[in-house]
Amino acid sequence: MAELALTTEQVDRLLGTLTEDERRELDTLLAQDVQDVFWRPLPGPQMAAFYSKADIIGYGGAAGAGKSDLILGKTLMQAHTARILRREGTQLVGLTERLAQMLGNRDGWNGQNKIWRDAGPRKVTIEFGATPNPGDEQKYQGRAADFLAFDEAPGFLEMQVRFLLGWNRTTLPGVKAQTIFTFNPPTSTQGRWIIRFFGPWLDRNAPRKADPGELVYVATLPKPNGDSGDEFFVRPERFVLRGREKIYDFDPADFRPEDIITPSTRTFIPGRISNNPYLLGTGYLRQLQSLKEPLRSQMLHGDFSACMKEDANQVIPTVWVEMAMERWRDRAQKGEMLSVGVDVARGGADFTTIAKLHDGNWVDRLVKYPGAETPDGPMTAGLIMATVRQQAPVHIDAIGVGASPFDYLRDMYGPTYGINVSHKPTARDRSGLMTFKNLRSQLWWQAREALDPANNEGVALPPDEDLKAQLCAATYDAEGNNVQVSSTDDIKDVVGRSPDDATAVILALIRTPKRSSLSTSEDVTATQGTAPYDPYGNVHT
Repeated sequence: MAELALTTEQVDRLLGTLTEDERRELDTLLAQDVQDVFWRPLPGPQMAAFYSKADIIGYGGAAGAGKSDLILGKTLMQAHTARILRREGTQLVGLTERLAQMLGNRDGWNGQNKIWRDAGPRKVTIEFGATPNPGDEQKYQGRAADFLAFDEAPGFLEMQVRFLLGWNRTTLPGVKAQTIFTFNPPTSTQGRWIIRFFGPWLDRNAPRKADPGELVYVATLPKPNGDSGDEFFVRPERFVLRGREKIYDFDPADFRPEDIITPSTRTFIPGRISNNPYLLGTGYLRQLQSLKEPLRSQMLHGDFSACMKEDANQVIPTVWVEMAMERWRDRAQKGEMLSVGVDVARGGADFTTIAKLHDGNWVDRLVKYPGAETPDGPMTAGLIMATVRQQAPVHIDAIGVGASPFDYLRDMYGPTYGINVSHKPTARDRSGLMTFKNLRSQLWWQAREALDPANNEGVALPPDEDLKAQLCAATYDAEGNNVQVSSTDDIKDVVGRSPDDATAVILALIRTPKRSSLSTSEDVTATQGTAPYDPYGNVHT
C-alpha cells in the first residue's frame, strides 16, 4: 500500500486554501478517523496480514514480528465476536495486559470468565481461552466466533485446531469469518503439523509452492487410507467427489448442498524483527542474535528447516524415522508379504490400522478404517483377511476390543498371534544388556533397533505425517538397565490421538516365521505339543 508523505510546510499551504466550512468538515472527518481507526498496522508484512482476505492467515515465522499486536489489532478493528486462544491459560496474561495498554483501561474485562465485553470503539466481545488437555476444545462446541486466533499455534494439537475451526462462522450480513495463526518455527516435534498445514509456504517437500501472501485454495478430503487431509488447489471452483475423482462440471440441483465442496482460502505471510521498528531499537535483536543454534535460526530468521529439539529420551529419533520414509518408494510388485500388524480401534477418533511388511523390510501404505467401520469382531476380522496374502502371520493387539477379532482370525485364517503388551517381555535388547519393564517396552525398543541406521536393516516406512508424529512421540525411562516406554495414554497426550498407526507398524515389525517354514522336528513338537506355534507363548490370554 503506497503512502503519501507531506512536509509540514506543504500541509500548511494546503490548509490555507480551505474555506471555514471546509476546515470544519475536515476537523469532523479527522475526529471520526481517530475514533474509528483505533489501531494501525505497521507497513509491510503486518499490514499485509491485517488486510488479507484469506479465510485462514498464517503470520510470523520469526520472533519480534508484532504477532500479538496483529491479533489484538484485527480483533478491535475487524471483529464482532472474537476468540483468542493459547494452549496454556497462564500464557494469556501477556495478551490481556497488552490489550489493556492499547485500550487505556480495563472496562468490560471479566477476569473470572476471561471475557472482555464492549472492547474499543467498535464494542467487540473478546473471549480468551486455553486448551491445555486433549478434549478441552470440546467446551467451545457450538459457540460461534467470527474471528478466531491461535497465538503460538504449534503449541496446540492439530486435532484441537481443526475442531475449533468448525465454530469460526457468522450470520451477520457482510461480515467475513476469519482465522489467524501466529507462530514461530516449532521447537519440538509435537508442533510439526503446522509445517504441513501451511505446506505451500513452509514445507520444502510440498509439491506446490506459494508466494508470501498468495491465496491458495484448500479442501480437506478423504485419503485412500481412510483418514483425511488438506489438498491445495490452483482453482477456486466448487466440485463434487465421485469416489476419488473430482467433478467440476456438475448440476448443483443434482446434489445436496453438503456434498458440494467449496475450497476455502489460506495464506502465510512471513514477518521478522526487521519489520518492527519499535522492537528493532530495544536490544531485542541482540538477544535473538545471542541464541544458540538451532533456536537462533528459528527465532531470528524464521527458519522452519532448522532442527527441532527432541526429548533426550525419545525412543526413536526423528531423523531415523525420516530416513526410513525417504527410503520408501511405491512398488508395482510389492513382493512377498512377511508380517502384518493390526491395532483395533477403541472408539471415538481412533482407527483400526493395518500395517503390512514385505520382503526387503518394505512397509506398504497403511490401511486405516474409522472405528465406526469396525464395530465388532467378525467385521474387523473380515477387513483384515481381505488385506492378508501368502499366509503372512498377523500380529494383533489383543487387549480389550482386539480380543474378539483375534478369536475370529485364529479360527478363519490361522496364523494369528494375539499380543498383550502388558505382559512380561520375551527378550533383551540386541546387546543382551538391557531388560524391559513389559512386552510393550520390548516391542518399541525392537522397532528402534530396526530403524537404527547402525544396524543397516534398510526399513522403509510409507511417508505418513501421523505415523511419523506417533513414532516420534514415545519416550522411555530407565532404572539401571531396565527400560520402560511411555504408555499409549502418554503418547495420546502428545499427538492428540491414539497411536494406532505406530502400534500397527511396531507389531508388523515382529519377525515371526511363517508356519510353512517351521521345522517339524521332535524338538519343536516336544516344546509346543500339538498347539499352534506361538513365539509369544499365547500371551493374549
